[in-house]
Amino acid sequence: ISFMVSISGWVLVSSTLPTDYWKVSTIDGTVITTATYWANLWKTCVTDSTGVSNCKDFPSMLALDGYIQACRGLMIAAVSLGFFGSIFALFGMKCTKVGGSDKAKAKIACLAGIVFILSGLCSMTGCSLYANKITTEFFDPLYVEQKYELGAALFIGWAGASLCIIGGVIFCFSISDNNKTPRMGYAYNGATSVMSSRTKHPGAGDLKATNPSKQFDKNAYV
Repeated sequence: ISFMVSISGWVLVSSTLPTDYWKVSTIDGTVITTATYWANLWKTCVTDSTGVSNCKDFPSMLALDGYIQACRGLMIAAVSLGFFGSIFALFGMKCTKVGGSDKAKAKIACLAGIVFILSGLCSMTGCSLYANKITTEFFDPLYVEQKYELGAALFIGWAGASLCIIGGVIFCFSISDNNKTPRMGYAYNGATSVMSSRTKHPGAGDLKATNPSKQFDKNAYV
């Protein structure tokens, strides 16, 4: 379960990078004209009422705002950590034949959980930083430029980050469960088991061996 939850969160976090709608703003003019402005970490676009979009890529990475650069770094780090976390999780699961003993697998699973938690925290921080910038500009009465609202990509990123953190916590608790579970040892005692079974469950031959002696005792006086 923890593997599926973590992988699902990593997929959602990865899908936020190419998603268009990180922030959206709709301007309604007359009944005919409607323009939708939207932007993500890589470009800003405008879509008219006919569905035609005109996009403009950010010209220079060094000329970007600081929060966009930080969000890019955090989201890329989240995707990279999730990739390595999924590999560690494959080695740490009990159903796989790689990874060594159960104790070594438990340590690898705990490491995978820590990596997934870091991935979720990076994604959560990146999306929250971007959302904080949007809300600050939206509620600022002195901000006269185009105001935006939260886009769908932010909610997808928050959901994926939450799943990564939950899956990582479950992975970390798996090492404590393995330590509490005792290993059962079995020893083969073939001769003892056979003798004990014979003594506990006498066969028909034993009954026949005892019955003639009793009958002989009774008929001895005849």
